[in-house]
Amino acid sequence: MIRILSPEEARKIAAGEVIDRPAALVREFIDNALDSGASSIELAIEGGGIDKVEVIDNGSGMTREDLALCIKTHATSKIRSLEDLSRTLTLGFRGEALAAAAATARLEIITSTDGREAWLLETKPGTGAQGESPAESLTGTRRTRGTSVRALGLFDHIPARKRFLKREAGEAALCRQVFTEKALAFPGVSFRFVQDRRIKLQILPRLETGAAGEDQHTAIASAEPFKTRFGELILQNNERIFLHTHRGSGGGFTVTVVFGGPELYRQDRRQQYVFVNKRRIQDYGLLQALEYGLTGFFPNSSHPVGAIFIQIDPALADFNIHPAKREVRFADPGAIHHAISSMLREYVHKNTAAYGSGPSSFTPHTLPYQHTLAMEALLERRDDFAPLPRGSAGDRAEPGGYAAETAGYAAETAGYTAETADYTAGSAAETGGIYSPLRLAGRVFNLFIIVERGDRLYIVDQHAAHERVLYNRYVSRPVPSQALLVAIPFTTGSPQDDAFLRAKREELAALGIVIEDEGGGTWHIEALPVSWGMGDGETVKEILALQSAGEHMAERWAAALSCRGAIKDGALLDDGAALALAQEVLALQDATGEMPRCPHGRPLWTEITREELFRAVRRID
Repeated sequence: MIRILSPEEARKIAAGEVIDRPAALVREFIDNALDSGASSIELAIEGGGIDKVEVIDNGSGMTREDLALCIKTHATSKIRSLEDLSRTLTLGFRGEALAAAAATARLEIITSTDGREAWLLETKPGTGAQGESPAESLTGTRRTRGTSVRALGLFDHIPARKRFLKREAGEAALCRQVFTEKALAFPGVSFRFVQDRRIKLQILPRLETGAAGEDQHTAIASAEPFKTRFGELILQNNERIFLHTHRGSGGGFTVTVVFGGPELYRQDRRQQYVFVNKRRIQDYGLLQALEYGLTGFFPNSSHPVGAIFIQIDPALADFNIHPAKREVRFADPGAIHHAISSMLREYVHKNTAAYGSGPSSFTPHTLPYQHTLAMEALLERRDDFAPLPRGSAGDRAEPGGYAAETAGYAAETAGYTAETADYTAGSAAETGGIYSPLRLAGRVFNLFIIVERGDRLYIVDQHAAHERVLYNRYVSRPVPSQALLVAIPFTTGSPQDDAFLRAKREELAALGIVIEDEGGGTWHIEALPVSWGMGDGETVKEILALQSAGEHMAERWAAALSCRGAIKDGALLDDGAALALAQEVLALQDATGEMPRCPHGRPLWTEITREELFRAVRRID
């Protein structure tokens, strides 16, 4: 049986779609404060926001007439017609937030436009004439310029909704998260967060984001305030020095990215944010652009921290597709994705070069000639050049590399014992230079090689070190490949994939990947690098993922090869191989003057001086 809901029930249901928990009140109230031009905003909550949510601002305020209208459904000062949606830059525009708040909680609004005349509006939900609107009273009061909005007893009269709220601590955490998002996007505004009458967070305004007199929604003029605010809200004090910024632009939009360097990595994406016209949105594609752009800059299976701030012509973005405006539809999402990933790749390329990750940091003359030959033989070692079989990674032939299991290892590394590490450059040895004798002191946790030279102790990460040595080899010479006994067939998912494979066949061949086009989106992989050891599906995925690498495809592939070919954590090297690896990577410092890193951005070693060690154990003061 179909029936028409009463106005009161319909109002409660509709309001509950907008205000579903205290954090929604926080979002809507702060949005209104920001839209009013406020430069100072305070959020106060009690009982996780269930008992009270209050936002106090110093914005433009409202007149008595506007105050009386503001709680009506779809009452707004921000748009006049449907066409205005394509031009609005305000955070709110539908005119339903205060109406929904008034339907779900007791509401008190105090406002003044000039500090001389102020008005108080009080409402009680569900008790108006015929149940169609909240009961309300409007009286004169006193207040400085701005507005205070207070919601009390959320869902007190809607028990069905109140039962599904989290505990107070959980709701408070969600309120703080919304507060953080708003503060991140508006570094020119001061914010204060008060929880249960205790100040939890207070942040001062940073440098203006636009010219004097410009609106908060104008294009981003400086990245520095966003970096400072991100560090204040998201990171620990000692982490903030590792933040970077980069800017780019495209047709109708600008992009500013704040991101942490390889020293700041996380195991999840919780500290990644996307803002479009100062509003946080959920967009997996843009977060992918952040990850793709920084590929090769971070340790395996880790994620960067950062925030993407996009300022776009409102005619090119539609926020009206989600009730809470958490999603946006772009006219050209590909252009924005490309702008983000390409500018970050450029940054990574320049800065990893500064760390010495390019081909120029490795030369055959880094070590004396006889040792270079021995190392080259060690690195080039592999079981045979028979065609690789098809199958899982475990079925493919693996390169010998530094693996302890490789037969004949001791014979090949015999020349790398501590006794033969006495280099002929006697003067360097006397002065403690990089060619001075290196002594193997031991190993720790089957992960680190400990070596001693002069008054310094070096702790070498064996996987990262071997990964870097292999990477240098792959980027400085052609990658050897082997034909597969049985070709790997695969089908592309789009014309873009086909176009990429056809355009890059020769470049892929130089990387050890030989492919054949069968037409109709069907391809065969005929040969792969000698050191490749992944299954068919992962292999195809890795090859197609090279599209996002742009002009740095060779470096991306070299990083993948070196990671998979390097000795793994827990593998035990014999003394000769351990000393050889340590000597090789420590010598890399000579080419750049800085400590090199692995392709994923991790340091290859750390060092402790004799003095630092003595101080640590209180042998000296």
